[in-house]
Amino acid sequence: MAEDLGTPPGNGDPRRRLPSVTVLLESPRIQILIAEYSRPLAMDAVRAALDGFRRDVATGSQTPSPDEVVREIKRRLLSEEKERLRPVVNATGVILHTGLGRAALPRRAVDALASLNRCVNLEIDLGTGDRGKRNSMTESLLTRLTGAEAALVVANNAAATFLILAVFAAGKEVIISRGQMIEIGGSFRLPDCIQQSGATMVEVGTTNKTHLRDYENALTENTAVILRCNPSNYRIVGFTQSVATAELASLKKQRSFILVDDLGSGALVNLEAYGLPREPMVQDSVSAGADLVCFSGDKLIGGPQAGVIVGRMELIARIKKHPLARMVRVGKLTNMALEQTLRLFLTPETLVETNPTYRMLATPVANLKRRATRIQKEIVKRGVALNVALEEAQSATGGGTLPATPIRTCVLAVACGAHSPDRLAALLRGNEPPIIPRVAGGKVLLDMRTLLKGDERIIVEALARIASSSAGE
Repeated sequence: MAEDLGTPPGNGDPRRRLPSVTVLLESPRIQILIAEYSRPLAMDAVRAALDGFRRDVATGSQTPSPDEVVREIKRRLLSEEKERLRPVVNATGVILHTGLGRAALPRRAVDALASLNRCVNLEIDLGTGDRGKRNSMTESLLTRLTGAEAALVVANNAAATFLILAVFAAGKEVIISRGQMIEIGGSFRLPDCIQQSGATMVEVGTTNKTHLRDYENALTENTAVILRCNPSNYRIVGFTQSVATAELASLKKQRSFILVDDLGSGALVNLEAYGLPREPMVQDSVSAGADLVCFSGDKLIGGPQAGVIVGRMELIARIKKHPLARMVRVGKLTNMALEQTLRLFLTPETLVETNPTYRMLATPVANLKRRATRIQKEIVKRGVALNVALEEAQSATGGGTLPATPIRTCVLAVACGAHSPDRLAALLRGNEPPIIPRVAGGKVLLDMRTLLKGDERIIVEALARIASSSAGE
């Protein structure tokens, strides 16, 4: 029996037949929704639903039944719920997918975050009971792993670059190669960063070739920083020339300046061990003579979003004292996750087992084919009316890392006669948890390389539901 929502009978304005907000909120069915979603969100949904019905009725539509009113309120709550931040299945094949939060955190970091339901010793020295140094263990790990004298963790690598320039180059000159004038996601441009820091940018070289003499000729008494930027999200190939960190460090014999190496991705291990092109390693930049090196925590480290600065102790100390340092510092959640992720690099030989980013990078295609075959067999076993085929394709590192470096992979190409590829992809995204595929060549592709433990079952269940629902339509 339909619930009586107290809809007033009678003639006159049909909008008056709609139940009031108060009546709806006291309704048992809405009370259930309040318990699930909270009273403020339920009230917003009730008001939005009533506003929509009032507009419809005013233009001649029939007054909705109580069931229709409740369904619309629930639909709005569910729609709002889908916008919240929640876990998804990454089947895109992009390992560091910026839209999906980049690196999947290692289990060690996740377990550490789960323990933060109580206070932590963020700035307390447990030995003395006095105020301690913030992020001291994370910074200690960074110096141990990189060979630098000191370290600092900030919100992201863009903040790290800006902070360095604001501290050391405001009112002075920053020399940078024209071929390293990067732009990253969100239209963040290095020239804008330099300008906002208060520094004056001095470009040297050409787009494809910069020589040591170009830097040497640009040095003046007003030069504060030579900034070297690793092209981690693009490549210039062909007739090219760039200057190594060690060569730039040799110029300090002629004039005093600070050499900053912005590595972007920030490799702590040699990627050639994983069958990938070598990326500049942080410890190599430090040993080559860079005064400061900055890089990301959520790319080739595989941790949370963060920016890291390592280098000479007196320079890091100056950065920490600058007012901007407090504005871009990280909290306990980022610090804890980064610390636990960095600990994994103390035993680099086990990274494939302990760090999801390196597991995804290194998993052989044969293993991915076995994973795809298991899903395909389960789909056939259940009699699901879908066309599921194994295909070889290419994954990508993503996150502005290792551009133009495709990684062989295996995908499941899924087709459903009742739905177009775009519609099928939308249904997968509407699953709980959402499954994010890619659509290419008129097919929905589920890339095995970026799946985590348990994702196979989620995919099978989702495809079975979609096929069953389609068959019943």
